[in-house]
Amino acid sequence: MTTHFVGDTALLTGRSLRHITRSLDTIITTTIMPIAFLLLFVFVLGGAITSGSDSYIDYLLPGILVITVASGVSYTAYRLFLDLQSGIFERFHSMPIARSSALWAHVLTSLAAIAMSVVVVVLAALVMGFRSGAGVLAWLGVAGILGLFTLALTWLAVIPGLTATSVDGASAFSYPLILLPFISSAFVPTETMPGPVRAFAENQPVTAIVDAIRALLAQQPVGTDIWVALGWCLGLLLVAYGFAMLVYRRRFA
Repeated sequence: MTTHFVGDTALLTGRSLRHITRSLDTIITTTIMPIAFLLLFVFVLGGAITSGSDSYIDYLLPGILVITVASGVSYTAYRLFLDLQSGIFERFHSMPIARSSALWAHVLTSLAAIAMSVVVVVLAALVMGFRSGAGVLAWLGVAGILGLFTLALTWLAVIPGLTATSVDGASAFSYPLILLPFISSAFVPTETMPGPVRAFAENQPVTAIVDAIRALLAQQPVGTDIWVALGWCLGLLLVAYGFAMLVYRRRFA
């Protein structure tokens, strides 16, 4: 049964990835906004922002990577919604394949597409002056946190992809996710914020994730931030996966 599921998922993931490679505008679109934010904050607003860091782009990049992930998952919901509307899921279910493999194929495709977008954004940041002396293990830690965060948000995106009644509704859920980094330590230290806003910023997942990534890239002690970040990611993943599978089974019962 496991071999059957893995083989079916690999086959359907290949199909989804071929669609991505034939439509690179998806990846380009996903990277345009984060790179635009980099340009705006580094070259227009950066001089007026006090971050406590010698290089503002070094401080800024972790938050931009989170925005890259958040903007990328909207396409997961979009692609899933279109497949549902085309009736392809019904055709898959009429074949002798594992029922959940079609869903996992969308999730794995999202991981691959967002990983490519993150690489493009990091390369753009390097051109703009980002520098890090972090070693291989630190970069692997950054990749692990972003990968887990992407997986959690992708399963969250599956829910509106399955339940939305329009294309706009399927992708609109990502807007609050994109705005969340603006009320965190992504752009400025939380110490500069007024009381209630600071309390929210310091106790929401993006701040822990951004601070952990920033510490790894800056070769600074990570402290408890990494455990808080992993806790948020794992908790969100478990809840999102549970709800997504529940909705999926009810829809195709």
